Amino acid sequence: MKRAERLHALSEALRRSGAHGRTAERLAADFGVSVRTIKRDLDALENSGTPIWSRPGPGGGYGVSAVSNLPPISLSPAQAVALLAAISAAPDAPYADLASAGIRKIMDVLDPRTREKADRLARRIWVDAEPAPTRVVKSALEEAMAEQRIVRIRYTSREGDTTTRDVEPVIFAATNGRWYLIGWCHLRNAMRWFLVTRIEHATLTKAPCGAHDIEEIGAPPPTARPVHGLG
Repeated sequence: MKRAERLHALSEALRRSGAHGRTAERLAADFGVSVRTIKRDLDALENSGTPIWSRPGPGGGYGVSAVSNLPPISLSPAQAVALLAAISAAPDAPYADLASAGIRKIMDVLDPRTREKADRLARRIWVDAEPAPTRVVKSALEEAMAEQRIVRIRYTSREGDTTTRDVEPVIFAATNGRWYLIGWCHLRNAMRWFLVTRIEHATLTKAPCGAHDIEEIGAPPPTARPVHGLG
């Protein structure tokens, strides 16, 4: 049995075991693998979002929490590949690494037939995207936005001028296939658009952002919308 098949079957076995759960030894015997392998599989399921519980001692074991358990996710091969393609085509998008990790978790627990079809379809889609900013830069920008703290960046303009600026992040915006950080620039004392791929270095500071808000940027174009409005 392939690992993807075993993970899917292991998840279903744990759901069927109810509140009693099953020991790692019993699961290892059921699937014909070592206890060590089963524990690695349990870790993989937990990392994918499955609410695994464990109970030590006599009568203990592993199970799936019924209270916090989410309904099973059902994706068609095309839907799975659509997620992969969207992230692969936009490596410079905010939180793209986190999205990619989330997609991998979903792919790991897809039923084997869907996973195989998705893999075949994925080979028919090629992506030639621009290199993404370094993980250090992206992490600093993402955390600055989420925590609303000032970020210090080293930025090279289109004309080739390099400056160091303290920026209060307001929004991330995508236009014409490029991602920008829009924020209040302390150097220029004004709102500025910074192309993410031109940010050479970024450091998160401890200073909180001021009172600058989205309204200061102005009305978005008629074709623009926040990501929660995609549905």
